[in-house]
Amino acid sequence: MRASEIRESLVALVTQKVPTFLWGAPGVGKSSIVKAIAQEQGVGFIDLRLALMDPTDLKGIPFYDKASHTALWAPPAFLPSEGEGILFLDELNSAAPAVQSSAYQLILDRRIGEYILPDGWAIVAAGNRDGDRGVTYRMPAPLANRFVHFELDVNVDDWRSWAFKNGIDSRIIAYISYKNEHLFTFDVTSKAKSFATPRSWEYVHSILAADVAKELLLDVISGAVGREVAVSFLSFVKVMDRLPDIEQIVSGELREYPDEVDVLYALSSGIVSFYLQNPSDATLENIVAYTLDLKSEFAVLIVQDLQHNGITMEHSPNFKEWVKRFAYLLA
Repeated sequence: MRASEIRESLVALVTQKVPTFLWGAPGVGKSSIVKAIAQEQGVGFIDLRLALMDPTDLKGIPFYDKASHTALWAPPAFLPSEGEGILFLDELNSAAPAVQSSAYQLILDRRIGEYILPDGWAIVAAGNRDGDRGVTYRMPAPLANRFVHFELDVNVDDWRSWAFKNGIDSRIIAYISYKNEHLFTFDVTSKAKSFATPRSWEYVHSILAADVAKELLLDVISGAVGREVAVSFLSFVKVMDRLPDIEQIVSGELREYPDEVDVLYALSSGIVSFYLQNPSDATLENIVAYTLDLKSEFAVLIVQDLQHNGITMEHSPNFKEWVKRFAYLLA
C-alpha cells in the first residue's frame, strides 16, 4: 500500500484501538508515518525499540508486598499511565522470541502483569520484512494473528508531497522527480552498505545544508545513497546553474522557458518550493500565468504539486484559463 493509503487506514484503526503492524523495507519511513499521525492528532507518542529489550523490561520486576504477603509486578516507567496516544512497538520481529512472547498479552489484552494500558492508547507495531537482510525472527502465528497487517510500498508521488511539506532541498526533489528509480535502490542480493531510501535522502538534505568541503561532497553523499546514485545526483545538481532566475519568474518579471527535460524538472520543483516558503496571492497568480506557456506536462506537474500541498487556485483568473488549456491532461 502507498504511504497515503496506509496513513488513512491507520488513522481509522488507531481511533478504534485496533492493533496494527506495519511491514516495510529499511528506510521507507514506517516510524515517521506513525509519529506524524500522533502529532497531527495531538496525542502522545511512545517509541519502544523491542529489539533492545529483555522480557522483564516489558513485563516489569516482581517485588514483595508486605500487606498482602504476595509478589506483585512493578510495571516499567516508560509505559503510559494516563491520557491518549500511540504506543509504537518498533522492530517487534527483530526482538528475541522471549520478548515477543512478553508482548502477547499487552497487544491482545492491553495489559501485562499488574499493568493495564489506558483506554486512550492504541498499539501500532512495525518491522522489516523477513527477506530484507535485517536481523529478524519469524513471528509466531499467535502473535501475528493479534494484528491487522499492512505492507508499505515506496511511492514517488507520496514522497514528493512529504518532501515539499518538510522543506527538503528542492534539488533533491527535482532529482527524484527526474530519476524516480533512485528514490529507493535497496537490493536484497547486494552487499553494498549504502543505498538510496527515503531516509537516506533525508540525510543528503542534511549533508547539503552542512559545511562539507566541495572536494569531499561526493564521498559523503556516497556514504548515504551509494556511489552510483551520488555521482548521478551531483551531475544533476550542476543543472541548477542553467536555471532561469526563479525569483524573477514568480515575480512576473521573467518569461524564459528552458527546453531540456532535466532543467524543466529542476525548475518545476524550484518554483513549488519557492512558493511554499513565500506564499502570496500575487505570486500564485504569476506562477499560474507562467505555466500557461510551459510544456504541458510540467505545467501540470507544478499545479498538481501545489494542490497536493493544500494550495487552492479556484479564485485565480489565470487558473480558469489554465483549466481550459490543460484539462484534457487531467482526465
